[in-house]
Amino acid sequence: MEGRKDVGILAMDIYFPPTSVQQEELEAYDGASKGKYTIGLGQDCMAFCTELEDVISMSLTVITSLLEKYQIDPKQIGRLEVGSETVIDKSKSIKTWLMQIFEECGNTDVEGVDSTNACYGGTAALFNCVNWVESSSWDGRYGVVVCTDSAVYAEGPARPTGGAGAIAMLIGPNAPISFESKYRGT
Repeated sequence: MEGRKDVGILAMDIYFPPTSVQQEELEAYDGASKGKYTIGLGQDCMAFCTELEDVISMSLTVITSLLEKYQIDPKQIGRLEVGSETVIDKSKSIKTWLMQIFEECGNTDVEGVDSTNACYGGTAALFNCVNWVESSSWDGRYGVVVCTDSAVYAEGPARPTGGAGAIAMLIGPNAPISFESKYRGT
């Protein structure tokens, strides 16, 4: 297809669970020096999931919000990539759960996979989706990338770096945030 210039992020939305802990309070609780988490890590608070939420529910929320906010018909989506380090079901991808959004509208033809890999999973999912739009496999529809995680660490130095949230990105040509694939590294 012609006209695939400036492939990248057309729109984004983000979701954080409403439950959180202030990092100043966590510094005090952990006995860390004042500012270690807030200044050193640049964080104000850390969101976390209750037993009523997980990476699937956060992803469903953020995709639905993205599609509604930017008035995108779910039938216009041809690829769904998920990046996370959180595994809910070792035999079933997060994408499988998210397909209900598209199947309810009659769109059962959505390519994509989960990229499960610590900090790189979301980046890999984004690159996969951009590569699809740039490829001869692209069918003219948009791609959606979801990066989601619920990282809860035990007491110790990693704990303040945890948290939970999800971001959804709409991928396509003529994007205000575009990628120059030939300059990309992993």
